[in-house]
Amino acid sequence: MKLNEMTSSGNDVAYRKGRGAGSGNGKTAGRGHKGQKARSGGGVRPGFEGGQMPLYRRLPKRGFNNKRFAPAYIEVNVYELEKFENGTEVTAEKMAEAGIISLPKNHQGVKVLGNGELTKKLDVKAAKFTSGAKEKIEKAGGTVQEV
Repeated sequence: MKLNEMTSSGNDVAYRKGRGAGSGNGKTAGRGHKGQKARSGGGVRPGFEGGQMPLYRRLPKRGFNNKRFAPAYIEVNVYELEKFENGTEVTAEKMAEAGIISLPKNHQGVKVLGNGELTKKLDVKAAKFTSGAKEKIEKAGGTVQEV
């Protein structure tokens, strides 16, 4: 082992600032002399530009945000439907009974995603399906119905 190959033991002494001039980090402890940033609790808030109109206010607003009202679907992948018996009709309630999902009071329904493989013939009823999920369910001999 060479000196440059050595790793830290994890027991390094903590770096102590403001403990005498001889430490190289004494007196002002790396804060410079006086001013707002030298004071305890001092500093400017993020985005403050010294009184100049900040960038986030100089630029115009664009678009809108609909996150608050966007429908929130419970997402289920195709491979999770393997739990069901062949020929079963799969609904949101049956998925909840099987422990695949938990149904909150305000849910907008289930969205089936196309991740994984499906080998069983199932009749799946859900609010939404991705194109990949539809393809895999129908390829396995099942049916897809949007409710």
